[in-house]
Amino acid sequence: MRAYRFDALNSLDDLALHDEAMPQPQRGEVLVKIEAVSLNYRDLAVVLGKYVGPADAGLIPCSDAAGVVAAVGEGVRAFKVGDRVISAFHPRWFGGRIPLTAAQDAYGSGADGWLAECKVVSQEAVVRLPDSLSFEEGSTLPCAAVTAWTALSGAAPIRAGNTVLTLGTGGVSIFAVQLAKALGATVIATTSGPAKAERLVALGADHVVNYNEVTEWGHHVRRQVTGGVGVDCVVEVGGPATVNQSITAVRAGGEVVLIGFLSEENPGIDYFHLKNSRAVVRSIGVGDRPALEDLVRAVTRAGIRPVIDQVFAFDDARAAFERLKSAAHVGKIVIKV
Repeated sequence: MRAYRFDALNSLDDLALHDEAMPQPQRGEVLVKIEAVSLNYRDLAVVLGKYVGPADAGLIPCSDAAGVVAAVGEGVRAFKVGDRVISAFHPRWFGGRIPLTAAQDAYGSGADGWLAECKVVSQEAVVRLPDSLSFEEGSTLPCAAVTAWTALSGAAPIRAGNTVLTLGTGGVSIFAVQLAKALGATVIATTSGPAKAERLVALGADHVVNYNEVTEWGHHVRRQVTGGVGVDCVVEVGGPATVNQSITAVRAGGEVVLIGFLSEENPGIDYFHLKNSRAVVRSIGVGDRPALEDLVRAVTRAGIRPVIDQVFAFDDARAAFERLKSAAHVGKIVIKV
């Protein structure tokens, strides 16, 4: 079996292909023949030393995959050989509070991930992939899509007539546009240029703001686009460099959902700006297994097709990471195993 590992955490040069023994499923486990893996920014952040949590060298990267059950261990009842499945981002979070072991369990940073030809996991760590989605499409769901779903379905879930602000054209933001439109919301999106703006409009965005031209886009969204009201929800993927703009854009009682850490600049948050916004700030970490199951049903019922920027061959995995690093992509980057 071939598997990629980041032998060190210095640069993409540390990504190396290894020949390893084929794993065998034990009681309650399934062996998955992996067909496709998708990348997330955290996969890049780990090797570049930008990840917000602890990370170990020597691990197989990537949390998101789709494949076929190739063998089952004793006592497995949930799946049979031949079933199509996708990974759950948190393999041991089945509901309620997030487990205290989440960091140690995290694929690619605390435990071996999915960028390999096969992987053995608990039968509880995968869910069924609908027949309507390809392996490449299915591999995009576990992190980015579930994160977008969790952002839109908090204590005050998005409903028809609400307004959602998304930032950029990465995986989470694109899924947020698609899901928010499926829920009947008005979507305002920020981006860096006209080509990406056209893609966002084609996906359903009602208003697009070029943040290179409108640097104070938070004020613009609040005053010009929403008539002084503000948005109901901001899917905040930028991090410290964008959160103050997001706080400006949100309405009183609305939500700023903290997700990403794409930016390195950290000007800090003005306490009185945050206090006077009267907004709810909610930090999320993808979602639990039930959230993945709900997301899969929503995507299937709404007929949402995941947006895939480019598919790379397994032997070209390094190029896939380089594409992610360039930040030129729209949607998800997939490696076909």
